[in-house]
Amino acid sequence: MIYNIQIKVMPLKELLDPQGKAVLGGLQNLGLSQVLDVRIGKHITLQLDAASEKEARDQAEQACKKLLANPVMEFYEIGLIGQ
Repeated sequence: MIYNIQIKVMPLKELLDPQGKAVLGGLQNLGLSQVLDVRIGKHITLQLDAASEKEARDQAEQACKKLLANPVMEFYEIGLIGQ
């Protein structure tokens, strides 16, 4: 069965997000002073062929651990799209 997986990768809350700070500064320079903080991350979608939802989630977990996220600096969340 084909599963569509959504992965959100974000910097750990304890770490500085330089890209987010740059965007925050740009927004404030544009007069959007109501914006208090910006965090920049990655949104990844995978289409997986797996025997079950659990197997699809396990494959996505392995992809995150091995390539898609750096656990020293980032956390990730895995979800199914449309199921």
